[in-house]
Amino acid sequence: MSNTTQTINEQDQKSVTNKRYLPLLLVNYGFLFIGSLSSSLLSKYYFNHKGSSRWVSTWVQSAGFPLLIIPIVVPYYLFKSTQRKPFTGFTPKILALSIFIGFMLGVNNLLFSWGNSYLPVSTSSLLLSSQLVFNLILSVIIVKQKITFMNLNCVILLTLSSVLLALESSNDQPHDVTKTKYFIGYLATIGAGLLFALYLPIMEKVYKKVYCYAMVMEMQMVMEVAATVLASIGMVFDGGFTEMKREGYQVFDKGEKVYWATVVSNVVSWQLCFMGTAGMVFLTCSLTGGICMTALLMMNVVGGVVVYKEEFGGVKVVSTVMCGWGFCSYVYGMYVKNKMLKDRDDGGGGGHDSDDKNVGSYNPIEMTQIVNSSSSSSPLHHIGV
Repeated sequence: MSNTTQTINEQDQKSVTNKRYLPLLLVNYGFLFIGSLSSSLLSKYYFNHKGSSRWVSTWVQSAGFPLLIIPIVVPYYLFKSTQRKPFTGFTPKILALSIFIGFMLGVNNLLFSWGNSYLPVSTSSLLLSSQLVFNLILSVIIVKQKITFMNLNCVILLTLSSVLLALESSNDQPHDVTKTKYFIGYLATIGAGLLFALYLPIMEKVYKKVYCYAMVMEMQMVMEVAATVLASIGMVFDGGFTEMKREGYQVFDKGEKVYWATVVSNVVSWQLCFMGTAGMVFLTCSLTGGICMTALLMMNVVGGVVVYKEEFGGVKVVSTVMCGWGFCSYVYGMYVKNKMLKDRDDGGGGGHDSDDKNVGSYNPIEMTQIVNSSSSSSPLHHIGV
């Protein structure tokens, strides 16, 4: 494709995005909400009913990558809503980055499965919220995120909620899990949070060179393929594929049909979760994406209590309240900041300061400018669908 035609396509996509930014943001947060809650509960359901393979649990987190073909090809071939053909501008460098990050994501998936096999859903969810403090630190280092009172306050509250839970963790140990296994699950979950905290700002930095949502999904598909390859290698060496058949026929106490329904549901729910995560980071920033995900962990805590009748004593109540307090303070801070920006712009106060891109605005055109204010002047840095 010629440079002239490529530029026209980029300009057209930028125009479409300005009109559809808020709906796209809401759709991605909906994917994140549904995927995060359902994948956590379904993963625990698998282990609760005698599913035992951590490689199977790891494999299903990325094996649904063919589903990403839908957002990649439908806008161009069916709806004709974009002039950009799928995988246009997908350079070897972007491909290599996507594969590397995909392998990192595969390790993260394994750590999550390991932790989830030993810990209650509510405990695991609260521990994962600790990734936020590492997310803030790494965002400062990698993408030059500016520390403000609202994001620091949110991070401190969410981190303290995890520490509080850790201090009382012995009361939450399942009867059939030894102290050693519980400790392994605790460390694996913290490790998963650390890796995911690294994943988010890296993706934000990479997305600065991406100009459309479809390209984000293309990168996500390559990542999921790489993660699936890693999990498949582990499955082969550990006999995971044979174990899947045996579990379905003989081990899973809810029967073969329910087993495969659980596996398929896990595959779909994880893809929704990862799609929502990628979209949130692309449309806002890595810290906002991490805060939204951490806030959703509260729903996982409630889900574990409601669905699996897990204990919800005083420590978990306080931890959950602190999570909610931290998230609400961040959202309120965003609202106040956006209101100040709007009042200043209405009064002819001029442009945005350097940290506005980390706050977010509900004006689609302004948000596009804010999110990309720290990136290069190249047209490839504009968002498109």
